[in-house]
Amino acid sequence: MRNAWYHEFYTRLLPGYLDAGEVTGATGRGRISGAARADFAAAAAAVLTAESMESRTYELGGPSFTLAELTDTINTVAGTSLVHRDLTEAQYAAELQRSGLDPDSARMFAASDASLARGEMHTDSDDLARLVDRELRPLADTLRQAF
Repeated sequence: MRNAWYHEFYTRLLPGYLDAGEVTGATGRGRISGAARADFAAAAAAVLTAESMESRTYELGGPSFTLAELTDTINTVAGTSLVHRDLTEAQYAAELQRSGLDPDSARMFAASDASLARGEMHTDSDDLARLVDRELRPLADTLRQAF
């Protein structure tokens, strides 16, 4: 099972976004096929309890969004006015270091965002929805619960 990004990755960053008044990153227009942790867990349970044990790869992800769309969704859910600021990978690493992150971690997080910009967390597969056999939890619902 190849899981895309978890919604909860972003919910843990909400306090920082709110303090800064912005969502920064180096994701460009990269789409993120995020889903709630509970949806990924339900898919894992379905695969692990299936009667047939076919050997295959499941590409798991939900409806995709960009970091700009995430920002808009946060604003809608929370009534905030955060802005999205997209940076280059180098600019983002430098900003993370200025905020107190050590250089190696800052480069790692910036490289992760650059991978999102290249589409490495995007999938058009419907494997997740088929495995859970129900509607996937919307990003807005995950954010709403976090607030």
